[in-house]
This record gives sequence, structure tokens and C-alpha cells, in this order.
Amino acid sequence: MLKAHLFPTQRLDEKILILKRRHWLIVFFIIARYTFFLLAPVLLYVFILNILPFVIDRLRHSFETGPILTLALSLYYLLVWVLFFYAWIDYYLDVWIVTDTRIVNIKQNGLFSRSIAEVKLFRLQDVQAEVHGLLPTFFHFGNITIQTAGNETFAMFEQVSSPYETSREIMKLAEYQKKHHNEEEDEIQKPQPDQGTPTNNTDTTYYGA
Repeated sequence: MLKAHLFPTQRLDEKILILKRRHWLIVFFIIARYTFFLLAPVLLYVFILNILPFVIDRLRHSFETGPILTLALSLYYLLVWVLFFYAWIDYYLDVWIVTDTRIVNIKQNGLFSRSIAEVKLFRLQDVQAEVHGLLPTFFHFGNITIQTAGNETFAMFEQVSSPYETSREIMKLAEYQKKHHNEEEDEIQKPQPDQGTPTNNTDTTYYGA
């Protein structure tokens, strides 16, 4: 499922070593926020029923208010579900993948737009991890910035768990790939033996006149 839906460019011989999404606390905040929005009309009804009961009585005796409230409530819940679906898709489909040869940044932009970028591990110059704030420090999540040659930012792993450990692991993989890549280049650049003129090792005997 991961290969078919989240990593369509994965090669057959490629191994996924690290896969990151945003921290589970972000999902908790999303669910809590939209649960509150779903319960808000009920809480508002209970509040009015206990504090302003005459408003409920007027609404019950109005023939036009019922259909209008039903329509407004239906539109409200539809909007809440659409926004929740959007937030969930944005969380679930934003994925950062580190394989044995490259880093793949999969970014969901809205409901119908998706971008996939990649960089070879041996091209990495710097990997920085940052944790800011009380909750990120307590729950140990933060951002990881991936920089390539010229200090250009390739990608940022946003609000991922264990940022310091992950950044160190990425740097280890990058150093290994750089060493392996340099060895391959040195092997290619080695001078090859000259095979242009064959050497004649046959002894020649000269018989004088």
C-alpha cells in the first residue's frame, strides 16, 4: 500500500529506511478541534435552553424558523466535515521518505494537487534539527531542514518525532553515500592501459650476408 499510494517512484531494489509524518499530537489537535465544532450547536442549544428558554419557545412556535434552522445546521455540518477531511488529507499525505540512496519529499497541496521532489543523499550538505516551544519540547517533535549544495533548502520535515535522532541518521547515510560515490568516480577516472599498438614479442634473427 505504501509503494502504490505514497511512493510511486520507488525502485524495486530501493529500501525505505525512514518514513516520517507529522507527530501524532497534530492529529489529536485536528480531531479535538473538529469534535468541538461538531458539538458546538448542541452546546449552544443547551446554553440557550437553560439561560434563555423564551428564545426556544419562540422558535418552536415559528413555522418558518424550523426549515431555516435545519438548512443552516445541515450546511454547517457539511462545512465542518469538508474542513476535517481537508485537514486529515493534508496530514496523511504529507510524507518524508529516506531510502538507501535518496530523500523523497511528498507534499499534498490542497485536495487535488500533489508534488514529489527528491534529492540524492550524496548531494546533501547540511541537516539541521530544531525544536521550539513547550509542547514540542515535552513531546519531542520538531522540524528538520535538509540543505543541498549552495545552502539551498531542499525540504523541511515539519513537526516530526525524534528530530535530533533522525537528523543524525540522515547525516550518517549521506556521509556513507558520499564516500561510496567518490569511490565510484575515482574508479571511473583511473587511467586505462594503452591498448592501441600491440606489442610484438617474437624474437627476430638476422642473418648477415
